[in-house]
Amino acid sequence: MNQPTKHFFFDAHLDLSMNAMEWNRDLRWSISEIRASEEGMTDKPDRGNGMVNFESLRQGNVGIVVGTQIARYAKRNSGFPGKSWNSPAQAWAQTQGQLAWYRAMAADGHIRFITNKTDLETHLEEWKTQPVSTPIGLIQSLEGADSILSMHHLEKAYEGGLRAIGPAHYGPGVYAYGTDSEGGIGQKGRELLKEMERLGIILDATHLCDQSFWEAMDHFKGAVWASHSNCRSLVPHNRQFSDEQLKVLIERGAVIGSVFDTWMLRPNWKRGVSTPVSENITLDTVIDHMDHICQLAGNAQHVAIGSDLDGAFGKEQSPADMDTISDLQKLPFLLKNRGYSEEEITGICSENWLRFLRVNWK
Repeated sequence: MNQPTKHFFFDAHLDLSMNAMEWNRDLRWSISEIRASEEGMTDKPDRGNGMVNFESLRQGNVGIVVGTQIARYAKRNSGFPGKSWNSPAQAWAQTQGQLAWYRAMAADGHIRFITNKTDLETHLEEWKTQPVSTPIGLIQSLEGADSILSMHHLEKAYEGGLRAIGPAHYGPGVYAYGTDSEGGIGQKGRELLKEMERLGIILDATHLCDQSFWEAMDHFKGAVWASHSNCRSLVPHNRQFSDEQLKVLIERGAVIGSVFDTWMLRPNWKRGVSTPVSENITLDTVIDHMDHICQLAGNAQHVAIGSDLDGAFGKEQSPADMDTISDLQKLPFLLKNRGYSEEEITGICSENWLRFLRVNWK
């Protein structure tokens, strides 16, 4: 019996270096080894439930990922203690440690950096003809810009391969306000966006609060995407995008990566109480959010994958029909059952992100 051809996947949001440096996960180990090594640990909510390693990415034919660097800064008494560094300098140092890990994994043959259109096309051809020996392609992104100490540091980060930035993460940031906060981008935010535009760095609109989002749309004229975001009309929360925001992103040519964290897939999720099974959250629930964006756009060219798997959550807070990220391969069948054409399915799996980069990378 012939095995079905695996679709090629592009996942636009994975916190690989955070898992390595803060969770102390060696992603070269098998998933079972990683889970077993965390048995009895309680320092993180997702211990023993990891879903992402190099092997599972390959099993899922996930040939390109956007790998983040992430380190948030919070002022004292900001309301975000324990999850942030106490100074931007510490945050910068943390991101540089994460970058060092990516470089170590590149030297070990597990990933290769993609920074321009030539890199992209070369990688795609090699993955097609030599899939076993070709490293996983990685595009560098910064989730929250608090670690950028100056525009000199931004330029240095760009020279080191950084190609996308989300100016804020959670709470008030140095350059913008993020999830669960409210405020504008201010002078420092405008300066950051101006330099990003000059360098050709993609603006990741994910996590921007409403005011910062609209101001960023007004001030930034470069390429915009939303690496991992869902729909506020389906799950009411400021972390999600309203229909008005989604329409503006579509008009700007953005692609929106659907995120797989269950609290962003169905309303009224209760952490530590709800389960994917009890709430009947599956990959079809992810497609509900994709469908909504497709209806707003009138086509399927603006949705794709930004799973955020193992982004401080694991199997306990992911679609019930997933055990590892390799289960992305279940999506094409489900999309076909929902009426999507083969061309649209290929777009959602990878081609929409690839088209975005081909258009916007000079």
